[in-house]
Formats: sequence, C-alpha cells, structure tokens
Amino acid sequence: MEITLISLSLTTLLSFMFLKSFLRQTTTTKLNPPPSPWRLPVIGNLHQLSLHPHRALCSLSHRYGPLMILYFGRVPTLVVSSADTALDALKTHDLKFSNRPVTKMVDKLLNSGRDLAFAPYGEYWRQVKSLCALNLFSKKTIQSFGYIREEEITLMMDKLAKASSSSSTVNLSALLTTLTNDVITRVVLGRKYSGEEGGNNSNNIVRRFNELLGTYPLGEFVPSLAWIDWIQGLDKKVEKVNEEIDVFLEKVVQEHEDADQDMSAFVDILLSTQKDKTTPFELDRAGLKILLVELLFAGSATTFTLMEWTMTELLRHPECMKKLRDEILSVSKHNLYVSEKEVEKLNYLNMVIKEVLRLHPSGPLIPRLVSDDVKVNGYDIAAGTRVLINLYAIQRDTATWGPDAEKFRPERHFDSPLDLEGQNFKYFPFGSGRRRCPGDGLALPLVELTLANLVKRFNLRFEGGPKGDNKPDLLEATGLDVCRKFPLIVSPFSATISL
Repeated sequence: MEITLISLSLTTLLSFMFLKSFLRQTTTTKLNPPPSPWRLPVIGNLHQLSLHPHRALCSLSHRYGPLMILYFGRVPTLVVSSADTALDALKTHDLKFSNRPVTKMVDKLLNSGRDLAFAPYGEYWRQVKSLCALNLFSKKTIQSFGYIREEEITLMMDKLAKASSSSSTVNLSALLTTLTNDVITRVVLGRKYSGEEGGNNSNNIVRRFNELLGTYPLGEFVPSLAWIDWIQGLDKKVEKVNEEIDVFLEKVVQEHEDADQDMSAFVDILLSTQKDKTTPFELDRAGLKILLVELLFAGSATTFTLMEWTMTELLRHPECMKKLRDEILSVSKHNLYVSEKEVEKLNYLNMVIKEVLRLHPSGPLIPRLVSDDVKVNGYDIAAGTRVLINLYAIQRDTATWGPDAEKFRPERHFDSPLDLEGQNFKYFPFGSGRRRCPGDGLALPLVELTLANLVKRFNLRFEGGPKGDNKPDLLEATGLDVCRKFPLIVSPFSATISL
C-alpha cells in the first residue's frame, strides 16, 4: 500500500513538472505580443500619458510602432496607430473588436453602458440601434427637421447682426453650443429649454458631462491609489452632474407623459416603446433616460465641436475663408440666407469640413474591447484587452498624407476617393464597422448649413492671438470630445452681399 502511494505521488509530481515545463515552453515560444514601452511597477505606463493622451500615444507609436501594448496600472491596452493595423482590427476581426470597455465613468454616467455608444454588442444594442436608425437617423426623418435647423440658425444670425451693429464681441463657441443644444432638444424632446430658468446652465452641463466621460480615474487602473480620486472630488463631481441631468430629464419625461395631445418628439417614441409589451425590446425608465442623455449631451458636443474647430481653422487661414465665401456667393446669389439645397452644391465647404475632421476628429481615441483571443498583424492579443484606435495618429500619418500632414489644406480632398463612411482606414472620423457612429447624418446638415450662412453673412475678426497675429490658438480641452480649451471670441462685421 505504501509503495503504491509513493508511486502515485512520484508519478503525479513528475507529471506536474512536465506539464509546467510544457506550458512554459508553449507560452514563451508560441505567443507573440506586440511591442511594449518599458513600464514602472504598479502604475505601468500611466506616467507616459499627458492631459492629451491622443498626442502622447502618437509620439510613443513613432518609437514602438503602429501596434503596441501599454499597461495602465493593471489594465493592458492595445494602441492602434496606422491604417493597416486599423484595417486588420476593425475589418478583418470586426466581430472580436465590436465591444466597448465599460469604464468607471461609463458605469456611473451611462448606467454601465446601456446607451447606443457603449452598450455591449448583442441583442439589446441591436434593438437600440434599430430604434434610433428608424426614428431619428433615417434620411427622411433628418430632412423633416430642416425647418428646425433654419429657424435656429436664423436666431443665431440675428444675435450676430445685433453684435455687429453695436460693434460688440461675441462668444462664438457659446453661440454654436446654444444653437446645437436648441436644435437637438427640439428634435429629441419636442421643444427647447434654454430660455427657461436654469436652462442656460445646460451648456455648462454638456461640457462637464463630456469632460467626466473622458476621465480615467486612477483607482480604475491602480485600486490602491483610489484615494487620490476621492481627494480630487471626482465622485462628487459625477454625483452632481448625474443629479442635475436626472432632475432635468425627469421633468421632461413627466411633461410628455402628462400631455393631453399626441407629441411626435423622439422621447415620445421611446415612451411608446416602453409601454408596448409586444415588442422584444424591453426599455425601462432608467434605460430611456440613458438614451436621452447620450443624444442630448454626447451628440451635441460632437456637433458644436466640429463647427468650433472649422471656424478656428478658417480664421487661421483667411485665404481658405475667402475661397469658401466666393463659392457660397457664386451658388447663393439671390437670397440673404443659404438654403439646404444650395449647400448641396458647395464642394469646397465639403472639403473644408473633411479636412477639419481629419485634423480634429471629435473623438480622437476610439475605444474597443477584445472579446476573444485574436492575432492582429502577426501579434497575439488576449481576450479582455482594451483597445484605443488613435484616429489622431492615423489621420496625420505622413505616409498617407504627405510631409504637410499637420497642415490645414482642404484642397487635398479634391477628387479624393476618401469619404465619411468608414470603409477606408486612412480616414474614418466617425469610426468604422458595427460600432461606427450612426449620428453623422443628423449632425452634418446642421454643421454645413450653419457654416455656409455664417461665412456668407459675416466677416469675423479674432484679436489677440498668442503670437500677436490675430489668429486663434489650437489649444485643446480635455474630455471625450476634444473641443477648444478657450472659447472663440470674435468681432462680427456684416459682409457686403450683392443680391
């Protein structure tokens, strides 16, 4: 009996040693991880990031290559920085890259990702996307909102005209924010709320919400350092924003529930979906509010950020501003306002917007999550790895765009095959694949019409540039959608228009 036990013990021990040796051998010989910068204990590569991660990661990619693994504390993160690697990840392996990481901020601000942008890939996400595509993002629906865009742009033009007549300066960033919020609230909620008590604070909430959503708490990566987030008051900031948003949305939803007549805003469609027990889509009140949060706050930030950067670049390049104004005047000859039909003929405006989206994508880092083990460009990536697609690096790559890739030159898009559909991975400012942003069709008509009327009606002057050249700076704010750090303050002068 003892001999038998000894034999079994020895056999088990030898088997374990062989298996351990085999596993170590297969692990070291078969796995081929991407290159990784040297990292510090505990914090990993966090010290190599800055307030603008897209810029820091772009610099690192120049040294370590277009595909690299960084460790943010205990969290491995794959950084994709070239068109070829993005093609392999987002097209060849689209399904395995179709999830989003649920960060602490997504968990707290978007209820663990129950919205369209961050919901896990699956049936719930498909139902939400279908609901929005059918009732909000369809071409017919977007065209039906034309009168709303025209009315709100007219109101903004009137404000600029008053400032021009009184030789006053205006905060163009604030005007564009208000315009965007008013259009989106009318589309989504049925009316605008900026004129009500506390309504003007909504612009501030939008910015704070997006700043927080783009924040990465230290405790998320290094749990032992979570106390630093507490000292900085991060949780309190989130609670305050959440409370303000919830109070506002509860008032809106209650208003629509108590309405005597049928209302046709998107919130009414959500309420109808919630009450319909025959549909496979189950939407509770919390989920309904989360969808409204995303449409109202994330959607508006993306839109006004694009307009803000476009006007910044045009003011920095007066020759482009003149060329655009000449085109607008040649197309819109007989009316004070540019119509949406006339906008469709403005080819140079289209090139200007495409160039701004290349240099200033609203979301320069596209987050994804690897759902299964996968091999990308010959490198092994483990399931659960977070992914950052660095649009900033890809769309400024000199191998694609030439030695002047950092320069604003709309003409580079003349007769270019690159579009906004996300099929070419040299240029995809709205993302690509299953998780491509579906709201660009809602945003671009407002952006194009606003810019066309703004450039036609007014000569804008920026004073006090950082180099004394009366050109606005390019300093960026922090957050998920990267807007200007400082507002764009301009003096409007009525342009001479011959009708």
